[in-house]
Amino acid sequence: MRDDYQQLVDEITAVLRAPATLENRDFALIAFGAQDSEDSDDAAEPALDPVRTRSILQRRSTAAVRAWFEAFGIARAQAPLRIPPDPAAGVFMGRICLPVRHRGVVHGYVWLLDDGHLADLELGGPAGGQDPRLARAMETADRIGALLAAEARAGEELGELLRDVLTGPPAGRDAARAGLRAALRGAADGPLALVAVVPWTPGTGEDADHPGLPHLPGIVAACALPGDATAGGGASGGAAGGFAAGGFAAGGFAAGGAPGPGDAAGGARGAGLAALVRLRAASALDPARATAEQLLRSPRATAGGRGPGRPAPRAAAGVSAPRRGLEDLPAAWQEALAAARAAHADTHLGPVAEWSAIGPYRLLAALPALPPDAAVRPLLESAHAELARTAETFLDCAGQAGRTAQRLGIHRQTLYYRLSRVRQLTGLDLDAGEDRLLLHMTLKAARLGPPGR
Repeated sequence: MRDDYQQLVDEITAVLRAPATLENRDFALIAFGAQDSEDSDDAAEPALDPVRTRSILQRRSTAAVRAWFEAFGIARAQAPLRIPPDPAAGVFMGRICLPVRHRGVVHGYVWLLDDGHLADLELGGPAGGQDPRLARAMETADRIGALLAAEARAGEELGELLRDVLTGPPAGRDAARAGLRAALRGAADGPLALVAVVPWTPGTGEDADHPGLPHLPGIVAACALPGDATAGGGASGGAAGGFAAGGFAAGGFAAGGAPGPGDAAGGARGAGLAALVRLRAASALDPARATAEQLLRSPRATAGGRGPGRPAPRAAAGVSAPRRGLEDLPAAWQEALAAARAAHADTHLGPVAEWSAIGPYRLLAALPALPPDAAVRPLLESAHAELARTAETFLDCAGQAGRTAQRLGIHRQTLYYRLSRVRQLTGLDLDAGEDRLLLHMTLKAARLGPPGR
C-alpha cells in the first residue's frame, strides 16, 4: 500500500508541477514527491525549507510545527488552503494544503511547496472557480483519503483483536487470538515484542472518528487502552503493584517530579498504548526500541494531562521480552507495561526501558498495591525528599560512601549526617542487611507508584 500512496503523490506532483508531501493526521510522513526536472520550467526542484527537510528525514513534524499549521484551520478545511511563509517558524516557503478527507473525516494532508510559481493558482470559492489542475489534484487526494480510511479501518479491527487478547475476558481470548493470527498471517509466528507507551491520549470530539493509532513500519497491530487496562491487572487478573506515600512521589523526588501517567485529565487516567512489533531476530529488540522512540514523539504521547497552566506529563515506553507466536502476549503486555512504569519512575532507565533491564522493578511491578512500611513512612513525607533520595542513592551504591557522595555531589560528612537523620526517622540500622533491604525496596516501590499512576 505504501507504493499506492507514492504513486498518487507523484500524480499530484506532476499535475501541479510542485513537490508534494503526504502526511497523516498526526503529521507522520507517508510519501513525498520530487519534481521531475524534465517537466519543470526551472529544471530544478525548489530548495527545501527546514520544516519539509525535517519531515522527510525524521518522518514526522514537531508538535510546534503541527500547532502552527493547525492554527490555519487545516483540520476543518473542506477545500485547499493557502498558507503564507513565516521564516520565524522555519517555514521559508508558502504552501498549499490539500485536506485529505473521506466521508467528512480528515485523514491527512497533501502539502505543496510554493516558491511563487503557484501564486496564480485559483483555489476556488465564492470569488471564482477552482483551477482545473487543482481540481484534478483534489480528486487524487480523495483517492488517498479512501485508501487511508480503509487502512484505518483495518488497523482498528486488528487493534480490537489485540485489545481482546491482552485485556479481554478469558472466555473470549482464544477467539480473539485466532482472529488476530488469521489477520496477521505469517507475522503472527514472530518473533514479536510488545511496546507499552504511557500516557497515550485517546481521540475526543472529531478525533474520536480517527483514533490516531500509529502507522509505523514494524507495527503489526496497535490499540489504545483505558486506565483500568493499563493498571496492570487487566490481562493476568493480578494488580501490578507498587505503592506511594504522598510526599515521596509528589514532592519532586520520583521521576523528577513530573506528573505520572495517571494524572491525565478527564476519563483517560492511566491511558496507554499497546503496539505489537515484529522483530528481525528472536533476540534482537532494536526494531521495538526504535518504534518506541518514534511513538514517544507522537503528540498523543505528550498531550495527556495537559491543561491550563499545567505541563504535559513525561511519556515513557517499555518493551517486553521477545515472543514467538501469540500465545504469551498477555504476559508480554505485563512486562512492557511494567517497563514503561519503571522508565517513567526512574529517569536513569528511560525514556524507553526493556523488561530485562529494569532490575528490581520486575518484582515490584507484580506486587499488589500496599501501604508503605510503617518504619519508612516518615521518610516519604515531602519535607524529607532529599533524605529519601540520599538513602536510595546510598543503597544503589551498595553502601559505598565515596561513590554515593560523588554521585550526589556532596561532602562525605554531609552524607554521614543525612544517613544519621535517616536512621533517626526510620529506626532502621543501615548496617543490617534486612533493614537495608526493607528500606531499599520501600523506596523503589514508592518511586514506582501504584498501578495506573
